[in-house]
Amino acid sequence: MSVEAWAAATSCPQGGSLRFTVSEPCPVTVTDVATGRTVHEGHATAPTWTLDIPATWPSSLYRARFGPPIPWPYGLPGAAPCPDNEVHFVVRQAVPSAPILVSVPFTTWQAYNRAGHPGEGLYWTEAPDRARRVSFDRPGGGPPPERWEEGLIRWLRPAGYDVAYCANLDLDHGLDLLEQHRLLVVNGHDEYWSAGMRDAVEEFVRRGGNLAVFSGNTAWWQIRLEDGGRTMVCHRDPLEDPTAEWSAADRPENGLTGTSFRAGAGTWGPHMKRMLEESYTVRFAGHWAFEGTGLTDGDKFGQGCLGYETDAAEFEEIDGVPRVTARDGTPPSFVVLATADLRHWAAYGQGGMATMGVFTSGLGTVFNAATVNWGNTLHDPVVERVTRNVLDRLSAPRSPRWEVIGPPAELQALAVLGRTLYAADPGGRLLARELCGQNLPWRPVRRTPPLLALAVPREAAGGVAVGLHALTADSRLLALGTASQARELDLGPAPAGAVALAIADCTFYVATTAGRLWSRPFGRDGWQDAGPSNGARCLAGLNGRLFATGEDGELATLLPGALWEPLGVRAPGAVFTAAAGRLISGGAAAPLRWRPVR
Repeated sequence: MSVEAWAAATSCPQGGSLRFTVSEPCPVTVTDVATGRTVHEGHATAPTWTLDIPATWPSSLYRARFGPPIPWPYGLPGAAPCPDNEVHFVVRQAVPSAPILVSVPFTTWQAYNRAGHPGEGLYWTEAPDRARRVSFDRPGGGPPPERWEEGLIRWLRPAGYDVAYCANLDLDHGLDLLEQHRLLVVNGHDEYWSAGMRDAVEEFVRRGGNLAVFSGNTAWWQIRLEDGGRTMVCHRDPLEDPTAEWSAADRPENGLTGTSFRAGAGTWGPHMKRMLEESYTVRFAGHWAFEGTGLTDGDKFGQGCLGYETDAAEFEEIDGVPRVTARDGTPPSFVVLATADLRHWAAYGQGGMATMGVFTSGLGTVFNAATVNWGNTLHDPVVERVTRNVLDRLSAPRSPRWEVIGPPAELQALAVLGRTLYAADPGGRLLARELCGQNLPWRPVRRTPPLLALAVPREAAGGVAVGLHALTADSRLLALGTASQARELDLGPAPAGAVALAIADCTFYVATTAGRLWSRPFGRDGWQDAGPSNGARCLAGLNGRLFATGEDGELATLLPGALWEPLGVRAPGAVFTAAAGRLISGGAAAPLRWRPVR
């Protein structure tokens, strides 16, 4: 019989000490899992032994092995579990300084501990003799034989990243730990979350922290922690606990991660190897997540990364582009980057989809690879590059940037009415698409006279209705109304040499080639000189403020009656507009992009 051991906690700070319960005196070897380096060799006493952790040990996942090694080959669920003489624990940074914090899913490991043993393991899932509560004060509870988390853990530091580690139970204690980092990484198979864990992470993101989910089947079960966090409770049976599934608690996990296993897929048991046959299909190659990959829409990548469980968001195809419905709890800001149709897995476990994507929540950003095996496929150059793009961007200090939201198109003007982005092209067509981060195509609405600019008032006043207004190539001001109207209303001539139009505070503004800004309040006739235009070639109005770009694309802003102020931002396209706190830019040779005003 092998030695049995467990630790009194799943994590400990640098310079602290960690107590172990050990069934018999034996040699002990402690290894840094991230590097495979042995950091301590000694002799453990029984029934308890204390490890004093030097302050010099890097924050990482460690393994203490008591007694001789026990063969533990990679395998499938139900194969040889983590041996009872191996204990995994995290060493946290005593003074948090790394921009990236990696969470280790001890709750999922413990849920699978003693799987199939009546009354001892939370598995198998529907077995009536499964346990409802399990203790961390027992042997086992280490990684499963597939080691879903190991690939990313071993890759991070050699790849050049400064990372700190925590046990996912540490997230249950609130924001104190998270606030010391810019990016939280959820890795592998992180299925069991307490309300405290979820509350802390969601608030962290809302306040401007970022989350990268290189995981699948994430946050499916809601657990409770008792006995000072040493007992995990998960009933699953709705007669025992109607809120064991997060969706049953009226809080689908999509709100945290953007996706859910409910729409995802799984291939289990002897069929698990089928995951090695599957690949993602690129759906938005122009997105920053795919920078440097050389991929185009429709390309396959990441063979083997999908499985053994995946998550997905419900979406609809719009002219060949996926757009989330948001009916399943996925935030409307979720942008689908890649998809995989895994409905044929219904014969092997659960049929469904995988959707890789990104969304914003408050001031923060969430990326989701939506698969358990992502970190073990980092030998794939595209998987590695996407991972680097995500880590580099989300661990950097917060800085608003232009993001691609659509392909290049010939555009003369842009404006937003409601949730629809309108454009005018050189051929005299009015185009439209939803204003969102997804790379949706333009749809023609109707024919118009040749237009130089578009604008929309915030509210109706002075006989001017909320709707599209336009500046024509022959210097006329038109009311185009809504997209369904077939006839334009001529509102009279614009000032000579007019090149740009905006509406702010119930007033039309026009910039001219002579470098002047002209205004006309709603309900009045005649134009008034409102001062210099700052060389504007394009104008936009947002909440009473004017924005302008000149020939060089540099943005400036003006509160009417004051002076122009530079924003220190360059518009990447020839035309732009402003709406909902964002600047939107496009043009003849530039993709459609947006960014926060600040």
